[in-house]
Amino acid sequence: MERIGVIADTHGLLRPEAVGALDGSNLIIHAGDIGKPEVLTVLQEVAPVVAIRGNVDTGTWAQSLPITQVVEAEQAWIYLLHDLAALDIEPHAAGFSAVVFGHSHRPSIEMRNGVLFLNPGSAGPRRFRLPVSVATIRVRDNMLEPELIELQIERG
Repeated sequence: MERIGVIADTHGLLRPEAVGALDGSNLIIHAGDIGKPEVLTVLQEVAPVVAIRGNVDTGTWAQSLPITQVVEAEQAWIYLLHDLAALDIEPHAAGFSAVVFGHSHRPSIEMRNGVLFLNPGSAGPRRFRLPVSVATIRVRDNMLEPELIELQIERG
């Protein structure tokens, strides 16, 4: 069984609670709006990281990050992009098991045409009254088991 940690929208703030929730992951996916390269450096101490560029990742450090990425976990294929509105493929027809995205700061798990759509929410600065969260995906026998994890932090 593989455990994938999923994080997005850190905006330069990597909370210790987020790092703790991702501990034990075999791989970490960052779905963009990283904010600063130190976020990736810390995450790489936990597990290998696959990251994409979000709309706030405009510095020269972020230019090497792709806009989309494909991750293979066991025999499941995961398509990664920051803003779901930019999705320009039909994931089911393309053979993807999941689409992981961020941008909205709204955590969600949804199945569409047999494909998992997962937004881990925002792990960075709180936005409005939305939770601060990350997610995990357990891959077992080519089945994806997603879980949203709301981080217990002080309001603010």
